[in-house]
Amino acid sequence: MATTDLSVYDKTTIPNAKDFRFGIVVSEWNSEITNGLLEGAKQTLLDNGVKPENIKVWDVPGSYELIYGAKKMQQQNVHAVITIGSVIQGQTKHFDFVCSGVTQGIKDLNVLHDIPVIFCVLTDNTMQQAIDRSGGQHGNKGVEAAVAAIKMAELSKNA
Repeated sequence: MATTDLSVYDKTTIPNAKDFRFGIVVSEWNSEITNGLLEGAKQTLLDNGVKPENIKVWDVPGSYELIYGAKKMQQQNVHAVITIGSVIQGQTKHFDFVCSGVTQGIKDLNVLHDIPVIFCVLTDNTMQQAIDRSGGQHGNKGVEAAVAAIKMAELSKNA
């Protein structure tokens, strides 16, 4: 499976984000991964003009709790929400249930509400794959999520 550098984007294609407010909900589970994703997302928002005071970060215990956290964050006068989590395959079906539930829950929030919710939940087979995508050899999926959040905030504003 080929993976490109998740941190590469064309800054000229990103809308001006200086007047947007963003919420980020971060899972504490696999924090060595989620903290890297959070830093990538925050730095990208800042690099694209978002004021530090316009970035609100909440922690939740695990990836499954991202759904509730994102729902509550949508009520915090933000233009978009980024959900950050990491689920790594284990020896049981727990991985499948968590990944499916979180995916469907985030999808439901996007369908039911007007504040976009960005899915930045790594669902990797190994810890090394997660490391590679949270600031390692494949870049940082948090950067990609922040770019998506800015673009969706702009879309929401103009739709």
